[in-house]
Amino acid sequence: MQLTRASAKSGIASGYSNPVASFAAGLPRRLLGLVIPALTLVAWQVTAMYATIGHAFLPSPAEVLTGWYMWAFGPQSSINWTSGTFFWFCFLSIRRVLLGFLIGSSIGLVVGIVVGWYRLASELLDPMIQATRPIPMTAWLPFATLVFGVQEPAAIFLIAMGCFFPVALNAASGASQTPRLLVRAALMLGTHPHRILLKVVIPSAMPAIVTGVRLALGVAWVLVIVAEILAVRGGLGYAIWGAYQFVRMDLIIAAILTLAVLGWSSDRLLVALADRLLAWQSGLVGQQ
Repeated sequence: MQLTRASAKSGIASGYSNPVASFAAGLPRRLLGLVIPALTLVAWQVTAMYATIGHAFLPSPAEVLTGWYMWAFGPQSSINWTSGTFFWFCFLSIRRVLLGFLIGSSIGLVVGIVVGWYRLASELLDPMIQATRPIPMTAWLPFATLVFGVQEPAAIFLIAMGCFFPVALNAASGASQTPRLLVRAALMLGTHPHRILLKVVIPSAMPAIVTGVRLALGVAWVLVIVAEILAVRGGLGYAIWGAYQFVRMDLIIAAILTLAVLGWSSDRLLVALADRLLAWQSGLVGQQ
């Protein structure tokens, strides 16, 4: 056993190392997240080159890029949405996500904090929340289209409904778990009882609130596609459905990749804001 340990130590000392670990250690940490996408891109290109199915069903990255370029910068036409409409469709989807997310998250935050902190509010509202939460958001789509018509409010309603529940549940959980020791300490230091909610409960629940808001943002990007496919005109979901009908797999993939970039970018902005709100946690929590 001692000989084995000594051999292992001598192997480490002689300079042997795991090649994967050495490669990862040599990369800047900000570039590590690009390794898997780059490998996926290479695998995609190789598969498209040697696959037996037609390029109409598995276009190469170059073909997707060409289709996206025409979609983004081609001449606009009233009868051809696949040319020159990319940025307008992105704007429509972003606007719907932003409006629905802000409305649903704001209501969810207020309801969640109140339900989590006040017993009477919990007894009044929590049964209703728990009863409606399991209903799939797509089940609300016929209701939304009948009430609001095939217009923007139908999509915004659906997104707001989807964003409400993650924020409300996480805010309620965070508020209900506020340490009583913090409340007593704040009262001893002179905080007025009416300000405990603002000064103690909400800051204490903020990590849970941030988690709920990030989940809600992801749900918003899912539901905007559902709404644009079935309930409203324009947007990336509308483009995906139109491309499907005309067997334009290159545009389907381009729209999916665009959604990935938009979703990732919006989440990074949210994380940056959360880092500022949770600056007091610095040094107390986090990865090693």
